[in-house]
Amino acid sequence: MTATFIAVPVAAVVAFVLSSTFYAVATPFERRLLGGAAPVRDARPSPVMILLELTRSMLTAGVLAGVARAMDLSAVGPTLLLAGALWLGFPFVLLTGSVLWDKAPRVTAVMHGGDWLVKLLAMAAVVGLVA
Repeated sequence: MTATFIAVPVAAVVAFVLSSTFYAVATPFERRLLGGAAPVRDARPSPVMILLELTRSMLTAGVLAGVARAMDLSAVGPTLLLAGALWLGFPFVLLTGSVLWDKAPRVTAVMHGGDWLVKLLAMAAVVGLVA
């Protein structure tokens, strides 16, 4: 149980850093492909936005750690498989739905999907190593 209290905040910070890097690299490609239709993202998020994103990451890492614990997963490999299954079941389904039904740009959906995959795999790796 104590390991979970360490794994969750560490996983949240790792995911935040990776996600920030991911968007810093991917956003110029999105802008180039979508032109004026690309969403506007500030170069630097406000402290409130950073706090909210860290909170979202903590919640996601907590759910991942809780499910891994309930399934008695205590190694990196199984937690990575869990992360992949969760990604398919949730972000992938939601983002493809946004393209299909809301006409969200495919480029943006792919970018968000990639971000979610990176975050979930990173969180799972931390949870599998620490928990």
